Amino acid sequence: MSGLAMRVVLEAPRRVYQPQYGCQPSDFRQSLRKRQPKHGPCFRQPARARCFRLYPLRNDVLFPPSLSWLNALLGSCAMAGVEDWISAPLAVVQGLFSQRQANGDWEKNVTDYFHDKLQGNRSAASVPCLNDVPLHYLKPNSLVRFRCMVQDMFDPEFYMGVYETVDTNTSARVLHFGKYRDLAESLPQQEVDLDSRRNVTCERQTFYCVPVPGESPWVKDAYTCSSQARACASTSYTPSRQKRSYEEDEDVGPCDTRTSHGLGEPKRLETEAAGLQQNQPSSCSSAPDLNFPLPGEKGPACLIKVYEGWDSFKVNDIIEVYGILSVDPALSAVNEDRDAVSALLDPSDNMETLEEQRAHCPPASLVPRIHSVVTWKLQHNNPLLPGTLQGTEESKLFVSNLLCEVSAVRAELLGFLSHALLGDSLAAEYLIIHLISTVYARRDVLPLGKFTLNLSGCPRNGIFSELLYRILQQIVPAAHYLPMTIENMNKLRFIPHKDYNANRLRSGLLQLSAHTSLLLDETLLEQGQLDTAGVHNVTALGNLITWQKVDYDFSYHRMEFPCNINVLVTSEGRSLLPSDCRVHLQPQMTPPNLEQYMGALLSASLPSLLNKFRSYIGLLRLLDYSISDEITKAVEDDFVEMRKNDPQSISADDLHRLLVVSRLLSLSSGQTTLSREMWLRAKQLEQQRKSRFREQKHVNGNEL
Repeated sequence: MSGLAMRVVLEAPRRVYQPQYGCQPSDFRQSLRKRQPKHGPCFRQPARARCFRLYPLRNDVLFPPSLSWLNALLGSCAMAGVEDWISAPLAVVQGLFSQRQANGDWEKNVTDYFHDKLQGNRSAASVPCLNDVPLHYLKPNSLVRFRCMVQDMFDPEFYMGVYETVDTNTSARVLHFGKYRDLAESLPQQEVDLDSRRNVTCERQTFYCVPVPGESPWVKDAYTCSSQARACASTSYTPSRQKRSYEEDEDVGPCDTRTSHGLGEPKRLETEAAGLQQNQPSSCSSAPDLNFPLPGEKGPACLIKVYEGWDSFKVNDIIEVYGILSVDPALSAVNEDRDAVSALLDPSDNMETLEEQRAHCPPASLVPRIHSVVTWKLQHNNPLLPGTLQGTEESKLFVSNLLCEVSAVRAELLGFLSHALLGDSLAAEYLIIHLISTVYARRDVLPLGKFTLNLSGCPRNGIFSELLYRILQQIVPAAHYLPMTIENMNKLRFIPHKDYNANRLRSGLLQLSAHTSLLLDETLLEQGQLDTAGVHNVTALGNLITWQKVDYDFSYHRMEFPCNINVLVTSEGRSLLPSDCRVHLQPQMTPPNLEQYMGALLSASLPSLLNKFRSYIGLLRLLDYSISDEITKAVEDDFVEMRKNDPQSISADDLHRLLVVSRLLSLSSGQTTLSREMWLRAKQLEQQRKSRFREQKHVNGNEL
């Protein structure tokens, strides 16, 4: 039976819980039901027991105990090479597992081994990236990485971390590791002893992850250019399940950046979801919903199996996963067999619906599994910045060098944005401080540091707002443009909601990662009737702007999820949405063809200059900031003096806005503490901003 998968079926009297190949004794059910849900949709209630299937599909590499695990690893792999830990990570795990008695905690040794291997940018970049390389070009069971956002968290599942097999010919018993695998593996003449006392049941968590929503094309191109050449060479694997035409391969180069700073969408390597969907099992009546938050998103969705430290991750976190790729076709067979078995069982024994089974066990060709060996939570997804600003000398040197030229970069960015805003330098000043704003702390329910900007006075045709978005998309790592038409407000789903039939969190447009720039185009809003969904969507936008939170819909209740999203609202007059600051646009020029003008602005900007802007915005969002006691006392005295001279000139809200503007103005100049000069400069900007409304009111006779 070497060419066929052998199945070991444990019948109904001894059924155990089995997600794919996991094993949970039935007496664990009650304890799991008592668990309180964490992070809202993170955990679902466990299903009732089902049959347990084992698929010994491949032969493991067995190491003689007389050799050290390292020598055995190097000597037993015929294809061994410098990057063997990438192409055959399970062989590394097998080597450590076989020497578990001599080396102690083999699981910790595995984690330490890969941590050491991934130290340094070159080592990490040599691992193939699922964001850049089509799935069918990646070698199964090889080490891959995936940059993604946690969209949902499923139940914890129990699996056989260690299991024992019996040789039917010699009765010899051998222990195997089940960690980092979906299917149990053994030699053809071996059978799994499910009653062995040496079997070890372990627990793991499953994250449903999608590519970072709204990730800018330049970010994808930068990651692709830095990793794809080495990634393709690191796993010599000829695809057999998926074929692409020669013309498609010609269109996709290893690093095509011809439109990386144009107004068009750049060409790039993408996972061919359409092609993969065609190869799904015939039993699936329709393609699984990949559950992307934003419409038109492309890329793979993955089920990430996390074995340790999953409590440190939350929904909407950006993570980078290094793990073992699992795309075995038998996973789809398991799903089909589970459907068949479920139909035979008593309805009371089967608490998992067919829809839930398909949502949680989609075809591996469409939603691959990655068994995490190392998972890092990312502070940002800007490829031009170090992963962290603290710790390494390289990071400190990068920050120091960028701060040395921050004044020059700010001046160039101010000129660039002034041209994008048709010559309005004051609006450009406020746009800069909006772009670098971030929620740095929360006091009770109040988010500190946010700076939602309402840019009023924009042309009503909507072209200006969309072109401005395309400009901003070239300098921020993630962005989304939302035309606020009546149709969009009534039909789009803004708020994620829990689907209890599929037992999953259905994504919504506002399920975005931190530091995403969201441009709301209110110039397209016309007279019409908002239905109930539209009213809820407007309310959700208001809560996002005011409190930096989104209330996810769980049908019977709402659950708050904090967020950190930069919201820019463009409108003709005063926006119907709240904002932290409103600037009335005063164009100094009227280009005859606005689209050509914006296109020429981008074309004239060198990639090196755009990279400076990208690094500038990304770095300043992460810098710490403080106010000395001396400056705090000076600000208090200044506020008292202004109130004494004219009680109507400044309110508590005005003071709060002034403090936020002065903080962001200081950071935009590379200063991490407030100075007297920056406080006066912030007051001057606020006076200029308010004077525009007084002038407009004098001209029109009413406030905008």
